Amino acid sequence: MKNSKLSSGSFFNFTVLENKTTYTLGKNERLKSRKAIEQLFTVGKSFSLFPFKVIYSNISPPGKEIDGQLPTANGQLKCAFSVSKRHFKKATDRNRIKRQMRETYRLQKVELQNQLRKSNGGLSVFILYVSNELPNYEILVLKMNTILTRLQKIANEETVSNT
Repeated sequence: MKNSKLSSGSFFNFTVLENKTTYTLGKNERLKSRKAIEQLFTVGKSFSLFPFKVIYSNISPPGKEIDGQLPTANGQLKCAFSVSKRHFKKATDRNRIKRQMRETYRLQKVELQNQLRKSNGGLSVFILYVSNELPNYEILVLKMNTILTRLQKIANEETVSNT
């Protein structure tokens, strides 16, 4: 005896699942390469928004080369996070802060990614936690939102200046 709902395909509504935004932070979205991180710290620009310091650099769009960087995929956004060992001696505290930073970034990065896809550009970002106190999650959410909107403005200015 077969279930008629499963055989007709009306049991699951896959169109709803396809249109749903996924909030992931996969392996290919993380900045891990030692060379890329060194290049980011040497040629990258930075700004501070307490309790964060943000270092960023543009990734060149396909077919174009910016500052000797190799062309990469469309709309690529790579990010890394770090917490000072000087301020937080315990690894559990550092890992907790990094986990909270990744979570706030993961939930709010969608608009920046969409803008980078439209402009056919890319961005490498390194976010440092510079405070010496354990953060409140709500403050991290607000500050991360401010950082991402500022990065959107920066990416928008870069695409306008490149065209």
